Amino acid sequence: MPHPYLDGPYPRAYAHRGWHLGELSGCENTIAAFVAAADHGLRYVEMDVHASADGVPFVHHDPVLDRTTDRTGPIDGLRAAELDSVRVRDREPLPRLADVLAALPGVRITIELKSDAVVAPTLAVLDEAGAWDRVCLGSFHDRRLIAARLAAGAKLCTSMGQNAVAVLRARAWGAPQRFLPRLTGDFAQVPPAFGRIPVASDRRFVDAAHASGREVHVWTVDEPARMHRMLDLGVDGLLSDRPDLLLQVLGERAGSA
Repeated sequence: MPHPYLDGPYPRAYAHRGWHLGELSGCENTIAAFVAAADHGLRYVEMDVHASADGVPFVHHDPVLDRTTDRTGPIDGLRAAELDSVRVRDREPLPRLADVLAALPGVRITIELKSDAVVAPTLAVLDEAGAWDRVCLGSFHDRRLIAARLAAGAKLCTSMGQNAVAVLRARAWGAPQRFLPRLTGDFAQVPPAFGRIPVASDRRFVDAAHASGREVHVWTVDEPARMHRMLDLGVDGLLSDRPDLLLQVLGERAGSA
């Protein structure tokens, strides 16, 4: 049976790092951006987590604060109490993961694990919040996902790491399954390509994922023409920094069905 994370609306429309548009321009990965996404009808969001120096998960994409906040330096160089005073674009607090989960009770969330150090603290927050059914953990690094799966067991939903995606891509190219490692992860959350290497850019990949019982969610797709093209290939979800356009595309497709 699919994990309850995949009980949400279909196709899966994600606000990538929240609704950081208009008045919230630049306020990515903030509670305000995530709440705005929910208010616009999005039921899936994506976010990133790093651990503070004292092991508290904070939602932020970069390992350093420089690009989007009023502070500089690495997140893991500051304690949680110090990070609580950081502001994104001089206005929105740098959020703790626990506070984001509390603010989004009806939203499914993909959490990208950005360091080895944040894996265990993130699992502890999910357990305390009772959020296993509505959260998926993702990472480029298979070792982080392996550690999370071993610690949390079957109640945890994870996307595929890079190695699993490579196995799925090999299946799509026709490599015999008996010569390939076992697939891991509840679904594939992938880009259209890694550089010049195609990933979810053709129907063979989507068909191989579906044959394995897994969905394909593609990031980060911001142009309406590409959104239509991906959905025409049969992908099951899209992550976008333009969730306004994604909602428009889904509305157009629903109207023409």
